[in-house]
Order: sequence, then structure tokens, then C-alpha cells
Amino acid sequence: MARAIKTTKHFNIMIVGQGGRLEFEALLFVASLRAHSPKFSGQVIVAEPQPGPLWDRDPRMSAPITAQLEAMGAQVVPFQSIHFGQSYPQGNKIEGLQTLPKGEPFVFFDTDTLITGELSNIPFDFERPAASMRRGPTWPVEELYWPGYTAIWKSLYDRFGLNFESSLNLAQPDEYWERYLYFNAGWFFGADPTAFGQRFAEFAVSVRDDPPPELVIQPLYPWLDQIILPLVINSFGGGRPGPNLTGLDGATTYHYRVLPLFYATASDTQIEILEEVTAPNKIKKLLKLHEPFKRMVYQGRGHKVRAMFDRDNLPKHEKAIRNQIKSAGFWMR
Repeated sequence: MARAIKTTKHFNIMIVGQGGRLEFEALLFVASLRAHSPKFSGQVIVAEPQPGPLWDRDPRMSAPITAQLEAMGAQVVPFQSIHFGQSYPQGNKIEGLQTLPKGEPFVFFDTDTLITGELSNIPFDFERPAASMRRGPTWPVEELYWPGYTAIWKSLYDRFGLNFESSLNLAQPDEYWERYLYFNAGWFFGADPTAFGQRFAEFAVSVRDDPPPELVIQPLYPWLDQIILPLVINSFGGGRPGPNLTGLDGATTYHYRVLPLFYATASDTQIEILEEVTAPNKIKKLLKLHEPFKRMVYQGRGHKVRAMFDRDNLPKHEKAIRNQIKSAGFWMR
């Protein structure tokens, strides 16, 4: 018998707020959330890493950005970097989970995400965590003397006493990358951020400091969070997202990553939402301090990029899109 789906509309959201590009993306994220998900009633936590021995520079956001985030109802909550910091800033999404209320369901989003619909309408099943499938075959990397996908992934499941077979998509052939559980860490969710974060950190540090022999020639950076996330999700009884979550990376959220790619690939509706959300003066005066927002959104460079591509006939590989934008001199991040 299939397990009954238990959903709840109460959950909290976490993003990472850090000085530089991420603070401006955080501002856009919260502004778009307020504009397009008015029914969302949970807490919006902006997890902010604090200065310490693992950071070369102060990672905190600027005071004006912090003030505007708080004016929009977000809570900027500090945390200390214990395991990662400057050497692996992607670790902020792991360590920052400690800022969320213990025992309350959560959804994490990368800051470079635009909210375009009502998040409260998505029937999350927090007892079965999942993450974004908007990914490609980035890891493991096929090498001349590598042991293969099965050996590499199984060594990780074995390390933590997990059921490797339960993670497989048997509709895909053996040694094909989509057979194995692999996510983009741009969004993920679970029932308890404290337990999820502790396990995420434990598994990540274990693999970073003492990788299984099967990983000896595999790069761990910048992929460590995406290597470990499937293991954490599997350990909590989760897996690939079901059709109930199609609004994520769909009509409800858009993980744009960098503004030139956004203008090249987004729908007309998504572009309209971006430009509506960034139009108010209180938002504009801050976003214009960041050169990519200033040039792409407010000075029209984004539409020059957009005119270079046919959304109905985009290049198959993202690298080709990036190279075309770079050749035109319009690349920014």
C-alpha cells in the first residue's frame, strides 16, 4: 500500500545572506516572495555567517540591505562557521540550518531564486524530504581509471549505513548518471532543520576529511553539498520529488543563478515579474549598488542579451549560451 502523503501549510524558509552578490540576491528573493506569495505565513530566516577564523574577510551583509530585509519581515539570524567558511562558502547552506526553529518544517532556497507564485499552494510532504532535479551529470566525473557510478555512489551509502538500492531509479540503465540519486542543492526541504543540518554537516565533513577510496581521483569542490545531499535525504526516508512539487523550478520558483542566463532563458512572464519586483525605489536604490543588477536590469543590458536568443530554440547545452553571451561582452555575475 502506498504511504499516505501528509502535508502542512506551515513551514519556514531559509536563505543565506552574505556580503557581496548574495545580499542583493537575498533582497530580490524576499521582495519577490512578498509580492507573489502573500499567503505564506512562516518565518523567513536569512542566515548570516559571522566573522571568525574560517573567514578571511567579514562575511556579513551591509547595514542598508539588512535593514530593508527586516523591513520586509525577514529575520537576519547570525551563525558561526565551524566546518566550512571561506574555503567552501557553499557550506553556509549546511551550517546555516541551525538558525531555523528546531522541529518546524523548513524549505531552503538558494538566494539566486525568484518567487513567481504562491508557495503556500505547494503540498510539501515534509516527512519525505526532496530536492531540486534541475541538474546535469556534473558529478561524479568520468575519469580514465575511475571505478564507475555504481561503485562510487555505493561506497558513500555504505559509509553511512544507508540502503543504496533504495536510491536507484531502475527505469534508467546501469552506469547511466540518472539512475543514481543526484540533486541540485538550489532547494531542499525537511521536517526538522536541526536534525537535517546536523546530519548534513556530519556526512559532509566525513567525506571531505576522509573520502572513500573509490573517490580518490574525484573532485569534491564545488560539488560537496550536492554529493552529500542525496545521502541526507535518503537517510530521512526521502527521494526524488513527486509531481506535487512541479511548481518548484516551474510556475512558482525560478532558480536563475546569474542575471545574463536569466534574461537569455526565462519566459516573458518571469522577466515581467523580475522587473516589477525590482522597480520600487526602496529596492532599486539598493540593487543598483550591485553592477550586474545596475547594468542588466536598470540599464537594459538584459534585453540586449535576450534579443540574442530564441526561447523556443535555445542551444542544447548551457555552456553554449554562456559562451555566446561572453563573446558579445555581456557576461556578468
